[in-house]
Amino acid sequence: MSQARQREVTSAITGQRYRIFLGVPEGPTPPGGHPVLFALDGNATFPSLALMARTVGWRAKATGQAAPVVVGIGYATDKDYDVARGRDYTPPSGEGTPPGEGGADRFLDFIEQELRPLVHAIAPLDPKRQALFGHSYGGLCTLHALFTRPAMFHTYIAASPSIWYRERAVLAQYEPFRQRVAALPTKPSLLLTAGELEQPAADGGSGSRNPEAAKRRMVDEARELAARLSSAGSLARVQFQLLPHENHGSAMFPAMSRGMEFFVG
Repeated sequence: MSQARQREVTSAITGQRYRIFLGVPEGPTPPGGHPVLFALDGNATFPSLALMARTVGWRAKATGQAAPVVVGIGYATDKDYDVARGRDYTPPSGEGTPPGEGGADRFLDFIEQELRPLVHAIAPLDPKRQALFGHSYGGLCTLHALFTRPAMFHTYIAASPSIWYRERAVLAQYEPFRQRVAALPTKPSLLLTAGELEQPAADGGSGSRNPEAAKRRMVDEARELAARLSSAGSLARVQFQLLPHENHGSAMFPAMSRGMEFFVG
């Protein structure tokens, strides 16, 4: 993969300034364009995902897998995370949406209308091989994108998604989603992951005295959503993967590895 590039862009849609990290595979562009993985929280996620993509490229002759372009969508800060993610990654939840939240639709418009054409001008993209990765609030945004814009990506990777947000507001889109996806000629795929330690053990083990974690049901919510989607047959593929011995922070790293494998495999 060629040396990573960075550029900063200010969105006319969200008004936010973003730092975009771009890793493009070496060699000629495939006839149909490059597969591409868009990653939220790019300041934190891009370095690991870019390395994983390079590894795919190194092994391409043996595996036949094409290394993707990796686009890290970050913020103009030296920190791993920015408070603006609380607006960009959360879905609107009606009149009760708190100030500074509920901007996911505008953020997805930014990706679709501004960022994707910018990346395509640098590295031609395969319109049929595009993925979105997000962790925590980013995973919530990924699910919101799947439910409201199922044709926007080929693969959705929701790591430790904050389904609990605003009384599980994201799940209100489930039935409209089923109608949207039924009309698509090609169904998208979804990988859901959660760390084993993100939810208190029912037997009173590790974390059992954390009532907030128990209420959020991070593991069960992701597992149950995967089962619901699998039973409905709405998607080309749907998987839930429990990540042993991982907490909410550490689960992001194996989730990126599993997500890359799920996308390019």
